[in-house]
Amino acid sequence: MISRNFYFQVILRITLITLTSIGFSFLLLTKQYLWSFPIGLLILIQSVFLTKLVNNINRKIAYFFQSIKNDDFALRYPEQSGISSFNNLHQSLNLLNEKIQQSYLKNEAQEKYYQEILKQSDIGIMTINAKGHIVFVNPQMEKLFDHKSLNHIKQLNQLDTNLYNLFATLKPFERKLVVLTNEREKKQISIKSTALISDDNELLLVVAQDILKELDEKETESWMRLIRVLAHEIMNSIAPITSISDSIIKYYKENGIAINTDQLDNNTIKNTIRGLEVIKEQGNDLMEFVHSYRSLLNLPKPDRSIVPFKRFIDKILVLMEPEIKKSLVPYEIFIEPSDLDFFMDEKQLSLVFINLIKNALYSLQNCNNGKLIISAKINSQGNKYIEIIDNGPGIPAENIEDIFIPFFTTKEKGSGVGLSLSKQILQLHGGTLEIFSKPFIETKFILIFDKFTKN
Repeated sequence: MISRNFYFQVILRITLITLTSIGFSFLLLTKQYLWSFPIGLLILIQSVFLTKLVNNINRKIAYFFQSIKNDDFALRYPEQSGISSFNNLHQSLNLLNEKIQQSYLKNEAQEKYYQEILKQSDIGIMTINAKGHIVFVNPQMEKLFDHKSLNHIKQLNQLDTNLYNLFATLKPFERKLVVLTNEREKKQISIKSTALISDDNELLLVVAQDILKELDEKETESWMRLIRVLAHEIMNSIAPITSISDSIIKYYKENGIAINTDQLDNNTIKNTIRGLEVIKEQGNDLMEFVHSYRSLLNLPKPDRSIVPFKRFIDKILVLMEPEIKKSLVPYEIFIEPSDLDFFMDEKQLSLVFINLIKNALYSLQNCNNGKLIISAKINSQGNKYIEIIDNGPGIPAENIEDIFIPFFTTKEKGSGVGLSLSKQILQLHGGTLEIFSKPFIETKFILIFDKFTKN
């Protein structure tokens, strides 16, 4: 802040100029021209000194802001100058310079920090201006495109013409998929774009990711989990067969040699028959297990049509009426709007609903104040969806990722096929089946029909 002394000087000089001007005017009116000349000269001298004083301040401030504009923080004004009225001004400018320098250094450190994060990211990131110049690109993006020092999107034309055309026509908020193939590998790259403004310049932020590798990893992980479940179920069926077969063989062999039939008693024969019956039962269970697996692999293509949800759910409730009455679980149905319909295979979706409602009733069988809610709605994006909600014990967090694996079950007598089959039916329709669970608060299965809803 400029000192009070400086203000007094300015006010004093303006006051003197004003008084002198009044005197000069009086001398002119009284025709005392001899005295008017030196008074006019005095006015001129005072105006020159005032202008010089103000210009001196303007030059200091202009030079200060020019230095700040050029990121030059070395400028310092003497705080003990010969003119005391400038000392406070110099102190204020020096303090402001230090504050701006600290803010600049802090922002520069943050920028380096964020750039380092972007460089270490597993996702490719690039910003492009309106002329196609690449303002920023991280190493992962260069690795995806196998090209160093990307400066302009025209360089992508050297890699793949389709890739260049994609970037040349890419608009904000678009999603694209491009496949790049070379002699070493194949990449399936997902590209997303977003508009942003930096320093009044419109930029396009592009993120890219090789989803083929991720899909391969997910596929391998899914196969490993499925194999573990299959191995567990098969071993559970085969272990009793092996054990009982070994016991029966011991009835008919002694020291590795078959015994004579006249040595067999009625008790041995009864035990043999009982053991063979158990083997048969286990064999049948194993056959049913294999049949269930085959049913997952041989689902027919959905025969879809427009189905009013009110009619559909009424039919499901009629089919489920005996079990609902037996469970004594109250239920509520919400349909918004009331004439909501879905484009679906009614028979296949009936299997899904029956399975999900059975699961909900099973989870509520030992719960007080259990409740089942079925709702069909349209979300803010115009996508149709259905929710089946209960307030039972839910799904443990450690099992959430496994419940859709074929033959995985938490029930004592469950087959582990229902949820897997339900999800596959939704996928064949082009939709998804999702789950959210908070034990004893809300377990929600969501059937999303956004990809195949017919208007």
